[in-house]
Amino acid sequence: MTGAGGAEARLRARLAEVDARLAAQRSAVAGIVESARDANVDDEHDPEGATLAWERQQAAALAAGAEAERHELLAALDRVAAGTYGVCEVCGRPIPAARLAARPAATRCVEHAR
Repeated sequence: MTGAGGAEARLRARLAEVDARLAAQRSAVAGIVESARDANVDDEHDPEGATLAWERQQAAALAAGAEAERHELLAALDRVAAGTYGVCEVCGRPIPAARLAARPAATRCVEHAR
């Protein structure tokens, strides 16, 4: 797949993967919170309390990462619609296809990558 149509299809496929991962992480957080509801809430003295808190924070961090990637992919889809996808926002040159394959929501070429 090449061109804007190919880029859009790849971005939408990646977005579907990220949406599934986000839903799974949100479900995991809800499950941990639900299981902790009936547990001893004294994390300091309950040997399982620290584990539950760590698991909840881990799942929440993974969900936040998925949410950030989702936002980047939606912005990339906006750039496809505007005709600016694959163009470095700093120098205006094309972003190499290999970079876009590795980072579909990239906004900068390798030279200007942060």
